[in-house]
Amino acid sequence: RELFAEYAAELSDPEQRRLYEEEVAALERERGMEVRFVHPTPGFVLRTSQAGSRRCYINVCSNALIGEPRARAERGGQRWELPYSLAPGREELRPAGRRRLLYDVVFHPAALRLAARSARFRRLLCDTALEAVESRCGVKLDRHNATVLRGVSYKGVPQAPIIRSPLPGGAPKPPDDGDSPLPPF
Repeated sequence: RELFAEYAAELSDPEQRRLYEEEVAALERERGMEVRFVHPTPGFVLRTSQAGSRRCYINVCSNALIGEPRARAERGGQRWELPYSLAPGREELRPAGRRRLLYDVVFHPAALRLAARSARFRRLLCDTALEAVESRCGVKLDRHNATVLRGVSYKGVPQAPIIRSPLPGGAPKPPDDGDSPLPPF
């Protein structure tokens, strides 16, 4: 129990988290990738169900690393471009012992500000989040009964997904000693 308590305390320590992120970034740089951690800022929560039976929550969050929303004028209105980041779904245990499914959909902070001012834009943001989870995670959500939870800005424990992009020079070549039993990268 003591070891588990130490481990849990270490995971929640911001200094340890920063050190972990630096180590992951250094390892990815060696592989020719640049990584940026997307720390979600809570926005609002959509409650729905998956496959008609399992309760699931979609955390609609923000982070400045995501592209800004852009509107393009078209005949009859506007077409919005809403970039987002979707973290893989995760299952968490509720205090009552039941499991719940959680998804984080991260937009630019400007998108959440627009949603706070306009009910139509908030509906667009909710539909985009539901569609993102359905198409990327391969699940069927109950869109008709999806509701925004009042007074709740985030469900579960926040996790920071990673955005990877290739470095301009690519991956550095490993030294060729000729004696390595491992296959080349």
